[in-house]
Amino acid sequence: MSGMALFSLVLAFALGGIPFSHLIARARSVDLRAVGSGNVGATNLARALGCGAGALGLILDAAKGGVAVLLVRRLLGDEAAPANQALAGALAVAGHVFSPWLRFRGGKGVATGAGAFAVLAPLATLCALAIFAVVLAIGRMVSLASVLAALTLPVAAHFLGARRPVTAAAAAVAALVILRHRDNLVRLVRGAEHRLGTRGGA
Repeated sequence: MSGMALFSLVLAFALGGIPFSHLIARARSVDLRAVGSGNVGATNLARALGCGAGALGLILDAAKGGVAVLLVRRLLGDEAAPANQALAGALAVAGHVFSPWLRFRGGKGVATGAGAFAVLAPLATLCALAIFAVVLAIGRMVSLASVLAALTLPVAAHFLGARRPVTAAAAAVAALVILRHRDNLVRLVRGAEHRLGTRGGA
């Protein structure tokens, strides 16, 4: 791997780590780590400051995932092989989850992953987003919708003919997203998970 390739991948991780939702909340004198679920992602931002702020955080978190992949393409040119692009997308998600700007504490990676794979595997991402929307509409649980969408992504990528490195990166990101939702899954099994529109829901 060339020095420029290594630099671009580190940059993808650092870009993914920019905690937009946390910064939006801090601009309103709110520390997301001390409210709601304590998570610094867009869902907790919506819970703390309303849907408008949450939507802005969601868009920015998704955008940084896509930009990280496009940045690698731009910086590496002909060297921007599928493996480098897929790794950049996965690193952007990892940066969001383990933000270097917040002492390696971060969000759950769903929006950033959607943005990255919208560039890497657009059709597979559409399938995952469709699952997310249907599950959310039926069950009104963001966590369950996120986990099932994450599981859908690598499967759809494989069957829709994505490059092998992209499918592998999608599987790695899905595993990370599910791991980050482990507390939600425990509450789901216990029947105590929050739903949209109820007390404690986003």
